Amino acid sequence: MAVRVAAVCFEQRLEGSTSVKPLQNVPGPPSRLGISAAIAFRRSPLTYLQHLAETYGDVVHFRLGWRQAFLLNHPDLVQEFLVVHASRQVRGPVMQRGRAVMGEGLLTSEEPLHAQQRRLIQPAFHREQIGRFADVMGEYASNACSRWRAGETIDLRKEMMSLTLAILGKTLFDHRIDEDAGEIAEAVSELMSLVNIVFVPFSQYFMRLPLPGMRRLKSVRERFDRLIYGLIEEKLRSGTNGNDLLSMLLQHQIAEQERGQAIRQVRDECLTILLAGHETIANALTCALFLLAQHPQHAERIRAEVSQIAGAKDINAEHYEQLLFTRHALAESMRLYPPVWILGRAIKQACSIGAYIAPENSILFASQYLLHRDPRFFHDPDAFHPDRFLANSKARQFAYFPFGLGPRRCIGEGFALMEGALVLGTILRRWKVELLPETKLVLDPKITLRPKFPVLVTVKPAQELRGAVDEHRPGGVPISA
Repeated sequence: MAVRVAAVCFEQRLEGSTSVKPLQNVPGPPSRLGISAAIAFRRSPLTYLQHLAETYGDVVHFRLGWRQAFLLNHPDLVQEFLVVHASRQVRGPVMQRGRAVMGEGLLTSEEPLHAQQRRLIQPAFHREQIGRFADVMGEYASNACSRWRAGETIDLRKEMMSLTLAILGKTLFDHRIDEDAGEIAEAVSELMSLVNIVFVPFSQYFMRLPLPGMRRLKSVRERFDRLIYGLIEEKLRSGTNGNDLLSMLLQHQIAEQERGQAIRQVRDECLTILLAGHETIANALTCALFLLAQHPQHAERIRAEVSQIAGAKDINAEHYEQLLFTRHALAESMRLYPPVWILGRAIKQACSIGAYIAPENSILFASQYLLHRDPRFFHDPDAFHPDRFLANSKARQFAYFPFGLGPRRCIGEGFALMEGALVLGTILRRWKVELLPETKLVLDPKITLRPKFPVLVTVKPAQELRGAVDEHRPGGVPISA
């Protein structure tokens, strides 16, 4: 009801209110052809967008080639953009170009296909179903970190990519795909290079040319096809009676469509889940463990919480709600390093953005990375303070959106949050993570926000640490923040 009322107000504003300002009055950098902006965006997107926000304010107009573009830097504008005007939008340039590899899955499809497929996939992410996946999450996390050795140096991102891929393969496809982790990681990195050409003017035409980059993308698609079609063929041979996502998709699509078309659609959805369901949470866990290595007092609070709630048992779904500090630490990490760092949409018809009107075919952007670090909405925004999430602040409702907002909010949010908390708790109860002196978290903002270089750490048994702590703390009182 609130969204409907807001939509009416915005429609009235669009129809001729004198408070609406013309396009030429929107703050922003001068750029006649948009080439310099496109180059700056491509070269260093975080730096460029931060400069726009700091220089021009809450609504910034710039050009990307021939397209009008707007950066929105206020929660009210995010609500207007992602909730109120959702029906006016189509996918942004990155996802439109991404169809060349991903097809018509949830990330790239338009309405009405998006809504139909979302309804079909939703049962796999219901709370009860995610709860059944929790044992797999805990077991696989325990198995993964049991292979580590005291004093060993590991690459956190590589380990987290392998772990989250294994969890996703078992829970959603009922298949071990972690053997393919190296090939998938390589193919994902190739796919991420797509974003480098998207914001070059007239890039849609370059996509059709036999350039080296386009040949690499074709190769990436072929590699993913071999993996996904192999999973589908194996599932069809063994039977589709399971309650995993792949079985569910095959049962429905083959009943509703011609077989070849049905299998192509299942391929698109499975590839989308594969890419979105392990790359993002792997990045989130990598950043969380990096931050907790920098703040060992918070890591110790997680150990104490897990010990108090689960004792010697493996942590599982029944413990999830009680792991408050662990969940807050993950949420705070995703505030500082949101795996999805920007959302872009193209609008099918003119719509309001604050006091202005964005013309038809404009591209609208809202950046989680910028808003999550805005001091107007988060005190001491560059600091890692998990306790800030103890209060459910309404002021943050549209300032914090790591999983997006509106009808395209990430369908796997509950899955990712439970996986993240259980993996963090499982790893930290067993290991202390220490950064190497040379380890830095250098960000690479592609389709996701990912570490540019290996995140190298050493691991030490946490039990030895807890013993040392307890010797110097009467009664073994846990360290507090």
